[in-house]
Amino acid sequence: MTHFGIICPSSSGHMNPMCTIGCELKKRGHRVTIIGMADAEKKTLAVGLEFKPVALKEFPEEKIAEYYVESGKMSKLAAFRHTIKFFQNTASIMLRELPLVIKETGVEILLVDQTYPWIITTAEYLDIYFITICCSLMMNRDVLVPPFYTSWQYNPSWLCCLRNEIGYKILDYLTQPIKDMIDEYRQKWKLAKFPLSYNFHPQELAQLTQQPAEFDFPRRSLPVCFHFTGPYHSEETRKPVTFPWEKLNGRTLIYASMGTLQNRLIGVFKTIAAACENLDAQLVISLGGSAKPESLPKLAGNPILVEYAPQLELIKKATLVITHAGMNTALESLSNGVPMIAIPVTNDQPAVAARIVWSGTGEAIPVDKLTVEKLQKCLNKVLTDDSYKRNALRLQDAIASAGGVSKAADIIEEAVFTKKPVLAWDRPRLTPQV
Repeated sequence: MTHFGIICPSSSGHMNPMCTIGCELKKRGHRVTIIGMADAEKKTLAVGLEFKPVALKEFPEEKIAEYYVESGKMSKLAAFRHTIKFFQNTASIMLRELPLVIKETGVEILLVDQTYPWIITTAEYLDIYFITICCSLMMNRDVLVPPFYTSWQYNPSWLCCLRNEIGYKILDYLTQPIKDMIDEYRQKWKLAKFPLSYNFHPQELAQLTQQPAEFDFPRRSLPVCFHFTGPYHSEETRKPVTFPWEKLNGRTLIYASMGTLQNRLIGVFKTIAAACENLDAQLVISLGGSAKPESLPKLAGNPILVEYAPQLELIKKATLVITHAGMNTALESLSNGVPMIAIPVTNDQPAVAARIVWSGTGEAIPVDKLTVEKLQKCLNKVLTDDSYKRNALRLQDAIASAGGVSKAADIIEEAVFTKKPVLAWDRPRLTPQV
């Protein structure tokens, strides 16, 4: 038995897949503790995993909720900067507290969310192995691949590669405060400076991503221990949500959700409802906790409006999903062969939307360009052109063959047994070096 420590953001897009991995490892006889902020405790305990808090003084549950509310009202660069500031504060506190917390908990191996690069410094300081989990869009840098915060499409031309390099320079500038915080502790702990490049680290046993290889742009290189395993989602690790199933009338079902973080742009829901009003379809809108259904004015077409929805169950019944292009919703849709229309807001959502378009599984409209007319055009296109459904089914097959959480757990267990990086030989999305 191995004692795993999971460290990730407390938002559902990270907690849901990490809890699924944790529960799979627990079923296999291991001990799993999630080390996180106060708002992660209920979710952790609900799925039967252990919980150890950090940053209780600086980040009580109400302060984290305030961050979500503020972020949910922002768009694009403002929300991205807000996230970076929050992560900078998180890094400062975790670097200070984690060494003692990990020692007290007795964790042997860390499962680290890729968006938390400072945990690698903690692992190096404590001299323990770790495995990186990419719950959101994988952030590994490659000159062929646009930075994760952009909506740029794949183009291997030299001009677009130059554009990508400039994009990475801008990202370095924006995230410099986080790197400075990490380097402050690395100097204190007598460790060499650490670049935020997400390449292989000597104490890293594997890198795992929820993406199937077919949902990523072609690349020149990846770490030898990088694995495309497919998504980690399970109804067992989701909180049961009541839903008025009796209101479904058997017509074509369109499910719309803007996630649980950047979802407080209420005008987006009004636009979605208006665009779907004249379709021979039934619309279900999940507000993701952004508001109570009764607080909104009556929406066009009288859609089913709920505060939270049983998303996995609804997607299985849906013909089309309208999404903010969060990685989890995108992969849940593709796991069921359902095409999408993406309305990305910030963080990695524009890049996920770009992959939806590139893979032929849907269309995308940036949130600041959204109008009823543009959305209606996309709706008609995706609902009437069979190629979107065919491509969604192609991705469904790719996800089914990738292995999912079972494959991820196999790799994790192999890494623990051998204490060596688990090599991946299949690289279907890599392009030759030129």
